[in-house]
Amino acid sequence: MSVQSAAADVDVDLRQLFASLARNWLRIVLVTLVVTGLAFAFAWLATPQYKAVAKLEIGPRESVFTRPAGSTSDDKPATDEEAVATEVQIISSPDILKKVAADLNLDKLPEFDEALRMSALSRALVLVGLKSDPFDIPPEERVLNAMHDKLNVYGVEKSRVIAVEFSSRDPKLAAQVADAIAQAYLASKGNAKKESNTAATGFLGPEITDLQNRVKEAEAKVAAYRAQSDLLMGGNNSVLATQQLSELSTELSRVRANRAAAAATADSVRKALQNGGTLDSVPEVLSSELIQRLLERQVELRTNIADLSTTLLDNHPRIRALKSQLADLEGQIRNEGQKILKGLATQAQTAKAREDQLVEEVNQLKAASARAGEQQVQLDALQRDANAQRQQLESYMASYREAASRADRNYLPVDARLLSKVQVPTEPYFPKIGPITGAAAAASLLLMAIGTLLKELFSGRAMRPAAGVRFEPIEQVAMPVPRTEPTAAEAEDEDIGVAEGQIRHSAAATDTEAAEPAEVEAPEGRRSRLGEIDVDKAAQKLIASGASRAIFVSPEGDEAAATAVLVAREVSDAGLRVLLLDLTASGAASRPMLESGLFPGITNLLASEAQFSDVIHPDLYSDAHVIPVGTADPVRAMRAADRLPIIMQSLTTAYDLVVVECGPADAQGISRLVGDGTEVFLSMLEADDEVTQAAVKLIENGYPDVTLVTPVGHEPGNPLPGRRSAA
Repeated sequence: MSVQSAAADVDVDLRQLFASLARNWLRIVLVTLVVTGLAFAFAWLATPQYKAVAKLEIGPRESVFTRPAGSTSDDKPATDEEAVATEVQIISSPDILKKVAADLNLDKLPEFDEALRMSALSRALVLVGLKSDPFDIPPEERVLNAMHDKLNVYGVEKSRVIAVEFSSRDPKLAAQVADAIAQAYLASKGNAKKESNTAATGFLGPEITDLQNRVKEAEAKVAAYRAQSDLLMGGNNSVLATQQLSELSTELSRVRANRAAAAATADSVRKALQNGGTLDSVPEVLSSELIQRLLERQVELRTNIADLSTTLLDNHPRIRALKSQLADLEGQIRNEGQKILKGLATQAQTAKAREDQLVEEVNQLKAASARAGEQQVQLDALQRDANAQRQQLESYMASYREAASRADRNYLPVDARLLSKVQVPTEPYFPKIGPITGAAAAASLLLMAIGTLLKELFSGRAMRPAAGVRFEPIEQVAMPVPRTEPTAAEAEDEDIGVAEGQIRHSAAATDTEAAEPAEVEAPEGRRSRLGEIDVDKAAQKLIASGASRAIFVSPEGDEAAATAVLVAREVSDAGLRVLLLDLTASGAASRPMLESGLFPGITNLLASEAQFSDVIHPDLYSDAHVIPVGTADPVRAMRAADRLPIIMQSLTTAYDLVVVECGPADAQGISRLVGDGTEVFLSMLEADDEVTQAAVKLIENGYPDVTLVTPVGHEPGNPLPGRRSAA
């Protein structure tokens, strides 16, 4: 890579690129016609293939009138995409295909068994090992492989329909096989249901017998435990002790109420008798017939006394007799009240005795009820077990009766059906002459056009320098321009030719010891002196001048790049710290100094992929260091070419001398590398026009002190005084 790299940015010349299509139109058309003709011949001569389609609807077929008792349509699992995909795999399973192949005798047809009718070409291919021998595969497997190749089973999108496609040379056979596969699938589903139903009845029969025995045993345990624990059942399905406790509690409450009422009545009568009050307000007194008659007689006597008092005085015998009768009558009433009081007291005492008796009985029943409750827990557990087994028995018996009836009547609906009868195809699906020929023509035309464009692109003829990028091939610089008569614009070129002749004459007159300076007429009247020296003198010049940078330009290419390597080693052997920076496109300067050309180098540093410590490597044959070209993309690296002055400044700070091999670069290319203490050298193998023109252009562009150096005749074994010999 030079500073002005051969991999400089370029653009694609689209006009030149697509013009190649017009230049090569005849070849493109001929190839397209040939390919189209071959495709047409293939489509015309190919054996036609017919395809038949059988469509199956996947879904429940159970009728609402025959659905098992207790089940609904919601109990059936939904037919989703996974279910349809599962049925697709079942349809294309080997079991179904084997049955179809056996029913239709497909193993007798050469279309399904190539071993029945092998052509001479096929036999020859088998003999030379270019084709597998069909006899190495069992016949049944050969038929299955052929059926798989011709079969296509898929679920129709957004539906519960499965399409079964089968292709064959014979349209009738294609329809027969597709229909046979569908029927075999339906039969397999029916057989699966029949096997499931048979397995269910086979399981339920013995299970029902066993459950019947277990139900009897469980119910016998319940009855035995009830009798053993004396848990007699009363009304409302409750234990007798509990029921009696409830009744006695009710009776006790009633007796307590009666006792309390009798005691209250007796107390009220007692208070009335003690206080001398009337007994009219006491209900028990009023309910006595005798007292009622006495009270009526009392009222009557009081009425008579009142009537007679109007005409008779109080001491009248008659009034006194009536008052005496009234007093006797009140005494009788009070006596009767005393009797009622005694009766009420006796009633209260009787109720109290009855209450005490009932309390005792209730306490006894409470203990009995508590024991019955504990025993009832165990009884309930036994009862639950018996009920559960009875329910399971009833469920099994219902399922068994239903399964047995379906088996007897052979009613096992399959959850799929054939939508329509398979039609025999009338037109082949392959080959389609028109589409095949058209596709071949379009594809061949497109491929030929792409191939032509790529060829033009890779040849470089469709490339042009990018805008703003200087791209001047070295070959054009070295070529002489033919002309007949000089023009005014070429007057300066004529002077340059004279200078070139002087440089060639000076180069021919030099020897290995010293070079006589040659004068060159530079632009604007300046005169420059050039001299040719060898590697040793170039090293001595650099050491004597104290230069920090040595820029080497090699117009003759990689062979002349060895000069920079030799000079760097010579200076390093003299004891200076030297680094060689390789900026050639091919890495010609750094390859002889390293074991491999894959070390990271200046391109990695410019592309920010490495640091200084990663790109500096020791020379194998001297104490010099070297920075190779590197492994990064040159185009990407050159985008950061503005960093070269900073890199050069850093290197000159760390080393006594930095030698830069630039390859066939020009003055503009080395402008970023030049700084204080820079010597510019022009590497030369032969004094030809190419070297002369490069020297003149360097002088014209501001480098009048350029020095020609040649490695010719250099012997590495003759070291300078005070240095060690290079390897």
